[in-house]
Amino acid sequence: MGAYTGLSAFPITPCDADGRLDAAHLRRLLAPLVEAGVDSIGLLGSTGTYAYLTREERRRTVTVAAEAVAGRVPLLVGIGALRTDEAIRLAQDAKAAGATAGLLAPVSYTPLTEDEVFAHFAAVAEEGGLPLVIYDNPATTHFRFTPSLIGRLARLPGVVAAKCPGPAPEEAAQTVAHLREAVPEGFPLGFSGDWNATEALIEGGDAWYSVAAGLFPEPCLAIVRAVQAGDAARARSLDGAMAPLWDLFKAHSSLRIVHALAGAIPPRPILPLPEEVRARALAAVTRLEGRAPAR
Repeated sequence: MGAYTGLSAFPITPCDADGRLDAAHLRRLLAPLVEAGVDSIGLLGSTGTYAYLTREERRRTVTVAAEAVAGRVPLLVGIGALRTDEAIRLAQDAKAAGATAGLLAPVSYTPLTEDEVFAHFAAVAEEGGLPLVIYDNPATTHFRFTPSLIGRLARLPGVVAAKCPGPAPEEAAQTVAHLREAVPEGFPLGFSGDWNATEALIEGGDAWYSVAAGLFPEPCLAIVRAVQAGDAARARSLDGAMAPLWDLFKAHSSLRIVHALAGAIPPRPILPLPEEVRARALAAVTRLEGRAPAR
């Protein structure tokens, strides 16, 4: 599969309490993803807490990951920042460290207009040196892309794919169709939001940008491969088996759950989950894979 199709696994960025990368832990998290054969790795996404890290730690994370995967899996790297010039520098850093593409979210404090987001992408695409994946995550950025804006951006040189929020299952067909109408033919459309991703794939999505796959690549890969084989019934059945994990994600946030499962400290002010919630999560995923996740 290509870098912008199939399963993209999004691991956490394990750090100490001061926000310094735990390189050995990151390598342990990446090794099973490479071994499983994920189609790409989404580094420094929202689950990878890019917004909480310094430029230096972000650069170091990409360097460590690029050395660990050694070209075997494409690396899609979050380069979002409040300022356009900073996003350009982050793109340049990521490229120099070995990234395949940049995941660009329109991070903002002052709400952005569509024209401002378009100009932001145009500048980073031209000056950053990396192919860009449109990163639509309104829950964190408070900006939602319209299909028409995604269509405009998809025609910019250097913008190569889109990562969109997974729609509710009953809206998946219409959402994918509207996006397909807006973008050039063959432009890869991927979806996040693990509990909604399967239906988006069945309705024609090209990629699943998955938090769960950052710790549990095999069951997530099985869903993607079932969809690619045209077996929607099997994909839905496999997705249903992951419902306990999806319920925990929805109740406590996927970021908090995967940090707890990986034995990692979330960046303050995010607090670790209570032990009883962590125990429930461990029980759920042990049933899912028959073993606890690597830590």
